[in-house]
Amino acid sequence: MSETILELDGLTKVYPGGLKALDDVDLTIRKGEIFALLGPNGAGKTTLIGAVCGLVRPSSGTITAFGHDLAKNWRKARARIGLVPQELSTDMFEPVHRAVSYSRGLFGLAPDPKRIEEILRSLSLWDKRDERIMALSGGMKRRVLIAKALAHEPDLLFLDEPTAGVDVELRKGMWAIVDEMRGRGVTIILTTHYIEEAELMADRVGIINGGKLLMVDEKEAMMARLGRTEAHIALAEPISEMPASLAAYPIEIEEGGKSLCYRGGDGTGQGKADVANITKALIVAGVDYTGIDVRESSLEDIFVSLLGEEAAA
Repeated sequence: MSETILELDGLTKVYPGGLKALDDVDLTIRKGEIFALLGPNGAGKTTLIGAVCGLVRPSSGTITAFGHDLAKNWRKARARIGLVPQELSTDMFEPVHRAVSYSRGLFGLAPDPKRIEEILRSLSLWDKRDERIMALSGGMKRRVLIAKALAHEPDLLFLDEPTAGVDVELRKGMWAIVDEMRGRGVTIILTTHYIEEAELMADRVGIINGGKLLMVDEKEAMMARLGRTEAHIALAEPISEMPASLAAYPIEIEEGGKSLCYRGGDGTGQGKADVANITKALIVAGVDYTGIDVRESSLEDIFVSLLGEEAAA
């Protein structure tokens, strides 16, 4: 069992006017994992990060980081936490090297030019070290934010929409950096609109909406439990009724009898097995088909489905 380094218990934030940004959130983060927090705009993701990083004062609940209650001893815990904010808020007139070195000093650490060089090189910023931040591209500015967050060598790193507004090539490079940080034992919590990134990188996924944490689970377990198989079978000749041998399957006639659509399975492979059995049953029933399109649901499908269920509740 991995060590717990962050625990939220009943975390609630109500802003003046009654907006409940966080609603009784319980969450445990384990050492060395990558945890992806998914949710639409206004779901509470940034408020949750702000509460842990000392930028937002919770209305109730407790936050324990590295064994410290943040309400009582936030300085020790905060020194081990890094934040890459969503907004590009940094001193635009500062040279890159000075800005990153200054961030290290803010946490009371002694200057370490070698470590700063390592960080800048890992982010392809070393050649830009003497340039003012304002002269950099948007992607490079975001890399500077990551460098500033890493300057004091945090054990827990928050990435709030780290690749928003970054081109595909830079996104790939930044995720390689995240993988390298995980390899050094840094625990990472990220929010992202690019769900395929969470699907690629995360060990666990949490889905938040309206300030409520709807679900937290291992990524693979979530996809196995909530995943579905969808198959469209194009028929050689239209049919008017379903063959009796297919009555036990979740399958419907579509397009005026020209195709069959199967929606079922549970993400464990049952769906693919059903589709194979359905094609065999069609052959036995004398129903010819010209093509099959099989698709497994993604993490994004699960995310959209959960939010839709909550909206309908």
